Amino acid sequence: MSLLVQRSDVSEFRRRFRWIALGMVVGFMVLVSRLFYLQILEADENKAIARENIVRRVTLATTRGIIRDKNGKVLAASRPSYNVYVVPRRLDMETTWPKLVEYLGVGIEERARLEALITSIRADDGPRKNQQILLKEDISRDAVATLATHDAELPGVDVVPVPVRYYPYEEVGSHVLGYMAEVDAERLASLRSVGYIEGDRIGVTGIERAWESYLRGTRGWEKVLVDAKGRRRSGGDGIIEEPRRVDPIPGRDLRLTLDADIQKAIDKAMRGELAGGVAVVDVRTGRILGLYSKPGYNPNALSGGSGKQVIRDAFRRLYSDPLKPALDKTLSGAYPPGSTFKPFTALAALEKGLIDPRQSTRCRGALTFGKRTFRCTHVHGPVAMQKAIAESCNVYFYKLAAEYGVGMDVIAEMGQRYGLGARTGLGINAEAGGRMPTRAWMTLRNKGQFRLGFGLNAAIGQGATTVTVLQLALAYAALANGGTLYQPQIVRAVETSAGTVVQEFTPRVRRQIDIRPENLTLVHRAMVAGVNEEGGTAFKARVAGVEMAGKTGTAQVSHRLTRGVEAERVWYFNREHAWF
Repeated sequence: MSLLVQRSDVSEFRRRFRWIALGMVVGFMVLVSRLFYLQILEADENKAIARENIVRRVTLATTRGIIRDKNGKVLAASRPSYNVYVVPRRLDMETTWPKLVEYLGVGIEERARLEALITSIRADDGPRKNQQILLKEDISRDAVATLATHDAELPGVDVVPVPVRYYPYEEVGSHVLGYMAEVDAERLASLRSVGYIEGDRIGVTGIERAWESYLRGTRGWEKVLVDAKGRRRSGGDGIIEEPRRVDPIPGRDLRLTLDADIQKAIDKAMRGELAGGVAVVDVRTGRILGLYSKPGYNPNALSGGSGKQVIRDAFRRLYSDPLKPALDKTLSGAYPPGSTFKPFTALAALEKGLIDPRQSTRCRGALTFGKRTFRCTHVHGPVAMQKAIAESCNVYFYKLAAEYGVGMDVIAEMGQRYGLGARTGLGINAEAGGRMPTRAWMTLRNKGQFRLGFGLNAAIGQGATTVTVLQLALAYAALANGGTLYQPQIVRAVETSAGTVVQEFTPRVRRQIDIRPENLTLVHRAMVAGVNEEGGTAFKARVAGVEMAGKTGTAQVSHRLTRGVEAERVWYFNREHAWF
């Protein structure tokens, strides 16, 4: 009996042992399969994950190209600025964060805002919590030194040197150079594919915008070894894959056609004016030596070097000023040219053979045409063409339109030949086209009615006729050089940071204007007389020892009340604007 019980226990033990052994074999096979999957099939991916935990890729900022004038004087460059970046996932909010805000001197409100930002990123499942985000920009040198001293206590925190745009001439030439701003989310969506990331700055206006692709450069990167707390460690051979570093490529430098000394001289000459625009063009090449719009703005404040609050304050002042400092008055504003248009009216009459330049007409101070009286500046008496241009007699040009067949179409055609009423294509800012009105255009504008008085206004550059400052400067350059209308040029060469010329731009002719030399000579003599002979409207502007020719002009404006303007400045908006 006892033998039977013993055999039954042994049988049960053996059966259980077999099940245990089978379970162990199955478990071992599962373990081996899993190890095979992880170390053989998924080896590359797991190695990459492990490497990511100890290898960090740090962005190396590039240097934006320098903008210089024709003589090599710096107009826009980059100065060193230090920004603080953090990786939200690696930032210890209990120990590291309080120390960081203390070292940076962050205020209570700013601290709360930054904490909310970091917390929201850490709670998100997206990739941003593992990426560097900009915490504070352009910190002081003292703060940089403090963070460097306590670097071991600040895992996940990096101080990155970043160049900030600097404009040494401040408001002088601000519209030409433009300014930079941080890329917003809407633009970033389309620019990310070409290398822009959050926090990048991009040219918004002027040369900074138009030549952005040349100036911006390409950022680099470097792989570094870090410990579990995010602190950098030396070494990394055999762990960090090649390439370990890609150096940033600096942006190209630009050499402009502008002359900084001319820009400063213009600024000095314009100190007595509230607003205006000046263009100085080399008549032999079409290169722009000076381009100045007043009032301007300080691009240093707008480009972010002093923080976002300074940017907001600057923009608020910029767009609340009724003098419109954001408007480039040399390109974006179109104005009646007034009497500066008279040489073109005279050329139109001469080229069509409608007038004998030696024939005189009498100016009695006004011309009555229909029910309207068209006035002159004063009584000129007998005037021929040269005196009419030199002393700016309106009546002479009224009579060209009223009695000699120099109509709107004839006048508009001559203006268009000299590039008036059409964009110049400079490309640095939004450009107004201006207007050379024709008879058909005026008829359409006035609901099918055309009055001959429209032509009288057009003959003296008034009415619907408008031009930009740059258009008129280029047209006068073509008058001076014998009929060559140049394409305006603002950039002379693209250079490397070492000064090697990569690309040089030669003058480009827009068109050769076919004008009979004898007619051009007549207009030249009249413009010389306007500056150098007593009685000429520009006689007081002559400079001893300098050969000069020119034409003044004063365009009338409608008098109106101007909202938002201080009482002592209302006169300015109702004054007649002057040209020379």
